[in-house]
Amino acid sequence: MNRIEALNILGLDDDATPQDIKTAYKECVQILHPDRFAGNKKLQERATEQFKRLQDAYDFLRSGRASKSAAGSARASRSVSYVEAQLAGLAAARTQLVTQRDAVYDERRNAAIMIAIGAVGAVLGRRIIWIAGIAGALIVWGIVSLIAACQNISTINEHLKEIEMQKRQLEEDWEEER
Repeated sequence: MNRIEALNILGLDDDATPQDIKTAYKECVQILHPDRFAGNKKLQERATEQFKRLQDAYDFLRSGRASKSAAGSARASRSVSYVEAQLAGLAAARTQLVTQRDAVYDERRNAAIMIAIGAVGAVLGRRIIWIAGIAGALIVWGIVSLIAACQNISTINEHLKEIEMQKRQLEEDWEEER
């Protein structure tokens, strides 16, 4: 991992200050902490993986190894405001949640296909008991997977709405400060 990769994980630009890094990290952790997904094992596992990536990026940036940027002295000394860092953290969290949602959409599609294949198998193999049994199990498994995927999508969409509300509030506060 290099500095640019670590900054991208946190949703920051190359000229981020240590305070910006700390702020973006706190925002991302607050939004993507695995405990927020305690009711859903799959989402909690994904959040744990992303949480580890965030932690690795933050540790890399916090250590002395990342203090020199690739741009060196040409780097601008512009300081990013606290609000901009928070917005960057929200953007990074949103990107990760959208990626998760896309994966769950694929799971939902696969569950629907499983149900359809099971239904076709049940109809075509209704006279052969073991084929009908396998088809019935496939239908049940597909229904369970479909319900779980729909619940996961609902949870992720709620988190995305929460991120949008936080983003709007930050932007409004930022406009008032200007």
